Amino acid sequence: MNHEAKRARTGSASVLTWAGLFTVLALLAGCTEAATLFGDDRGPADTIRVVPRDGAENVDADSRVEVSVPDGRLERVRVTRIEDAEQREVEGRIADDGRSWRPHGGVHRLALAGKYRVEAVAVDGDGERSARSTTFRTAVPEDRFIGYFKPENRSTVGTGMIVSFDFSRPVENRAAVEKAIRITAEPEVEVAGHWFGASRLDFRPARYWRPGTEVTVDIGLRDVEGAPGVFGSQRKKVVFTVGREQVSVVDVRAHTMEVRRDGRVLGTVPVTAGAERTTTYNGKMVVSEMHEVTRMNGDTVGFGGEYDIKDVPHAIRLTKSGTFLHGNYWEPSAVFGARNTSHGCIGLRDEKGGNSRTPAGWFFERTLVGDVVEIVNSTDTTVAPDNGLGGWNLGWARWKEGSALR
Repeated sequence: MNHEAKRARTGSASVLTWAGLFTVLALLAGCTEAATLFGDDRGPADTIRVVPRDGAENVDADSRVEVSVPDGRLERVRVTRIEDAEQREVEGRIADDGRSWRPHGGVHRLALAGKYRVEAVAVDGDGERSARSTTFRTAVPEDRFIGYFKPENRSTVGTGMIVSFDFSRPVENRAAVEKAIRITAEPEVEVAGHWFGASRLDFRPARYWRPGTEVTVDIGLRDVEGAPGVFGSQRKKVVFTVGREQVSVVDVRAHTMEVRRDGRVLGTVPVTAGAERTTTYNGKMVVSEMHEVTRMNGDTVGFGGEYDIKDVPHAIRLTKSGTFLHGNYWEPSAVFGARNTSHGCIGLRDEKGGNSRTPAGWFFERTLVGDVVEIVNSTDTTVAPDNGLGGWNLGWARWKEGSALR
């Protein structure tokens, strides 16, 4: 102990790391909030003054953060937010006269529901050092919101994938929320957001993603005020990769689906589409879900008790309203390629329980979430851009008009 103190008097303490310096403090002064290594009888709070005060709770996000000394000079100051195992440092600088430290620009918006630690070392006129360590906690807002998003982290998707957020609370400060979600791509491409109402925000480039592109979605919603008194709670990074390009065109009049991958035709399969009273939407749709088997009940999509099939095989969702491309084992084989009999879905011939050798199984095994299915020559209207991932039905200029950052 005496050897360490002697080294500190001779100036060697200036090369101590933060961990080493505060280990010395703990040895000399015990486990207290602060310690004075050398000098007079002034307490550490008199030697190094910290705002907010040590142990403060419910500190406002816009509160002043400052470290100062009445005489001498500050040698080192470190302010960090402690979040799980991660520490984020608040950048700042010591004034030219050495008497005070403040964040860059003089202010720093603190993270809500966070714990901060302030560590400072000061040197007095005699060259003797004092150090202080304090903590404070910021206020926890009562109201929070999150964004439910697709696609999933580390997924491989088709070139038509649209990054889509559904927020748990209506968003009023749309520009702030949109700005807090940063999407970058390698190779680089412009990506723009488009709001559909107060609770949904989608992002896409002008044209389908280039195969092989790596897309990073940096979600920085934590403490972003989405509406008065309602703050975001997410901070995370999502990365996905764009696979090959596959676009399938369903011709309702011809009862066929041509599957193209990277510009070449993989195959053409016979289909059945929506009947005359229950037509299929036209337009570009993006695969958002895939199910080996699922239940389809007419009650859930406004068709009453017209059908309830508990084991629909190879089901691929195309719209939020219930348009699927799926296997169909209950219609005679002669229907496919000849007549439209469905309630709006695209049916491919299949067997009960699903069979990979049928047209439905063949297509399912060659499909990714994010692949595009385009419906043409139907008598119905074009699918709405917010019905599933239908944003490709808007031109680029109109898409960008829906951004809050334009």
